Amino acid sequence: MNFSQAISSCLSQYATFSGRASRSEFWWFFLFQALALFIVANLNEKIVTVVILALLVPSLAVGARRLHDMGKSGWWQLLTITSVGCFFLIYWWAQPTDNSLAL
Repeated sequence: MNFSQAISSCLSQYATFSGRASRSEFWWFFLFQALALFIVANLNEKIVTVVILALLVPSLAVGARRLHDMGKSGWWQLLTITSVGCFFLIYWWAQPTDNSLAL
């Protein structure tokens, strides 16, 4: 999956927390978020807030689908509340697909 396909897939599945997301889909969308925030960072604070809020649900959805792709529950994203938990999530998100799971 390339950059534009990943963005299109994630935004078309805006609030779909079921299913699976490939590693490339997740990381391309992560890059898109980082670029979007970098671009609007110097603009009005209200615009930055709107962009963050607009990308919050799709980022949680693709994160949950990525965890499903490895056989984990999307609820593990609650680990972002802790500082140490973020490292576990990054490690899990970087893992390859678990092919033993039934599609």
